[in-house]
Amino acid sequence: MTATMIKEFRLPDLGEGLTESEILSWKVAVGDTVTLNQVIAEVETAKAVVELPSPFAGVVAELHEQPGTVVEVGKPIVSFEVDDAGSSNGGGAPAAGDRSAGDRSVVDTAANGAPAAVAAEAVGSPAKREPNLVGYGAVVEHSGRPTRRARGNVQDVKSPTPEAPAIAEPVLSRQADVASERPRSTPPVRKLARDLGIDLQLVPGTGQGGLITREDVQSYIGAAETAQATPVSDGQNERESRTPIKGVRKFTAAAMVQSAFTAPHVTEFLTVDVTATMELLARLKGNKAFEGYKLTPLTIAAKAVLVALRNNPTLNSRWDEASQEIVQFNYVNLGIAAATPRGLTVPNIKDADRLTLRELSTELTDLTDTARAGKTSPSELSGGTISITNIGVFGIDAGTPILNPGEAAIVALGAVRKAPWVVNDELAVRQVMSLSLSFDHRLVDGEQGSRFLADLGDILADPAMVMTMI
Repeated sequence: MTATMIKEFRLPDLGEGLTESEILSWKVAVGDTVTLNQVIAEVETAKAVVELPSPFAGVVAELHEQPGTVVEVGKPIVSFEVDDAGSSNGGGAPAAGDRSAGDRSVVDTAANGAPAAVAAEAVGSPAKREPNLVGYGAVVEHSGRPTRRARGNVQDVKSPTPEAPAIAEPVLSRQADVASERPRSTPPVRKLARDLGIDLQLVPGTGQGGLITREDVQSYIGAAETAQATPVSDGQNERESRTPIKGVRKFTAAAMVQSAFTAPHVTEFLTVDVTATMELLARLKGNKAFEGYKLTPLTIAAKAVLVALRNNPTLNSRWDEASQEIVQFNYVNLGIAAATPRGLTVPNIKDADRLTLRELSTELTDLTDTARAGKTSPSELSGGTISITNIGVFGIDAGTPILNPGEAAIVALGAVRKAPWVVNDELAVRQVMSLSLSFDHRLVDGEQGSRFLADLGDILADPAMVMTMI
């Protein structure tokens, strides 16, 4: 009779040091037989919705968390019953967490219960780590900079290696609690309390050794709201609806506040006659070389931004506060703001400056389709160098866009409208677009920002201008 063992899969760090994720749904149930890398769950981090592949082939023994639960990184979420000779490392020697190869029920909590993406982010390496989200949509080059988005699916996840270090668990202090010490809790709980304006000194801890848990903070809030509630209702509350601020929307809100109050924004506007661009777009759509490609004003504008950056590289940089340096990028990861059911996201196209117009069209289509489906990976949301927001699709002409954190500039594209315009000293009806450029004045001087916006306007007014800039 084949001996089996129990393997635990702990919630991995899905990139950029995220501390928790919400279980959205399980794709398996207890008793189901799963294969290696089969999608078993869908989770939402503060940045994106991610599909989790199974690190084992076996039978689902237990689901530790229910949908809707926010789980800290490193906590067990599912257990599998597997052959003790057929673990995720290919059936080699027993993992570090195994008590015995012959035991029928042995719990292994080592990191070889997590996919390859976890191994690169596990605690223990003294070097600075870059997210290695193989199977989640990104591949990391030896230089540490993510390459363009991988087109593979979760089957691209490699089997974890037995050398991978275990995921660090929260360390609980064994010293006696004294009133003068900081209340004992985990980093996610302390952040939650800060966000809600709660003093943890006032919150009773019900966890092990008096540890303050997320539930303790929520219970404290509930008690406070109850105590402050008025005994007589005027019916106003019955006409309100409330949605918890979490996941992508919570992250976006925090990022926008940080950007608005950290980077000194300057916004400039330029209205351009884009009749020539719209005529070019119509010709390209009828060209067999572009058959099957989705071409829009955004496609042409994105290419124009990439060309304009060649003569204005300061807009493709970031401010490094820690080292007090300006970091100039020699590549362009072009961010595209996307409105999704879960809130605003800004995924980016890696190495967009190296793409042809047809390649850029394909990447833009894939990016927007993925974003609207809520499937954008964490790697696609990080590493952007400059962004575009297309407010024209909503019929808006201009605005003052807020910088994506860490970037020096963002361009807002207004709606293309027919309007009276002076051409050769005569009034004519032309197709007109307003451009809005916000930039970080620490990095970009007014002259540099103005030159970039003028170059962008020149290209869109006369696409042949591209020939003078490349």
